[in-house]
Amino acid sequence: MANNTILVVEDEEDIALLVSRVLEKEGYTVRIAHNLSEAQEFLEKQRPILIILDLMLPDGDGLELCKHLKFRENEQEIAIIILTAKGEEIDRILGFEVGADDYIIKPFSPRELALRVRAILRRFKETEAPQSEIYRVGDLLLDVARHQAFVKGEPIHLTRTEFALLLTLFKARGKVLTREILLDRVWGYSFEGYARTVDTHIRRLRKKLGPCASFIETVWGLGYRFKAQP
Repeated sequence: MANNTILVVEDEEDIALLVSRVLEKEGYTVRIAHNLSEAQEFLEKQRPILIILDLMLPDGDGLELCKHLKFRENEQEIAIIILTAKGEEIDRILGFEVGADDYIIKPFSPRELALRVRAILRRFKETEAPQSEIYRVGDLLLDVARHQAFVKGEPIHLTRTEFALLLTLFKARGKVLTREILLDRVWGYSFEGYARTVDTHIRRLRKKLGPCASFIETVWGLGYRFKAQP
């Protein structure tokens, strides 16, 4: 049987139960951890397909768990959605910097949560199928099968979302993609007010691309474009 377990790391019992009910209606098996210690104990025994992670937990910061999982090579493919009351832009930036795949602010819409979970897991499933394409432009190489990017022959660490964003821009090179289009193609949703998610990922992507960062152009008032020619 395919793994369909989602781990909810949330210390507020009412929120944990609400999230659990929402996800169980979607057909997932849900396990709840009320702190980091319980989450780590669960993860030592079982690998979920996704973690819904609060940041402010009784025994520490959820960001540390996210960072720990996303930067361990064998755990990199667990999807993580941060669900928190910390809604400042800097909080979102920090969440994405440590590898979160999405960021939802409390109070939240149960319908939106369900949609975002479906979108992330659908994206992960789509990218599991082996694809042999290798693309090269200038000093940048994209190996689709390995979900790996190389700059001047050196591998750069990209989350699955960052790689999907880069590949989407590359395949449309020369064309302007609006934030709304990128949200739809990469994240699988287009909720109003989440366009800044794209901006945050573009900033991180450029930083990681280093000398190839200029391949991604900002088209003011419209969106982003991958240069047709390096």
